[in-house]
Amino acid sequence: MKRRRVLLGLIPVLLVMSAVSVAQLGSLLKGAGVAVVISQFGKDINKALNRLTRTRDETSEYATKVVPIISVGSGKEAGACQIMGPPSAVKKTQAVAQFEGNFGALGIRVRALVPIESKNVSNVRRIPGVGISGLVDIKI
Repeated sequence: MKRRRVLLGLIPVLLVMSAVSVAQLGSLLKGAGVAVVISQFGKDINKALNRLTRTRDETSEYATKVVPIISVGSGKEAGACQIMGPPSAVKKTQAVAQFEGNFGALGIRVRALVPIESKNVSNVRRIPGVGISGLVDIKI
């Protein structure tokens, strides 16, 4: 009888702990989901964007590629975008760093998307000549 009461008393504690874990797991799965979608379907998404914008696939002058957007500060994958530039520079680009801030007291929020050579945002190194040519919304 005493054992049963202890077990019944643990149920609410376990439910609260599992709710917190599920919320954390959801956040992790969302970031991991973006990575999985890009690694599995990045080339197909890139081709679809090129068809949409009537952009020829890679030429000697430019190339396109879909890479993750990584939020600076949290290091989490926040989405994906298509980049475009010289083929050698596009090949080096592994991600786009997203910087966010506010512009003075005007209430204007700004975001900068910077093509970088690593998925590690602690040492951001911009890739010159590469720009953002499309945004990809991934609903997970």
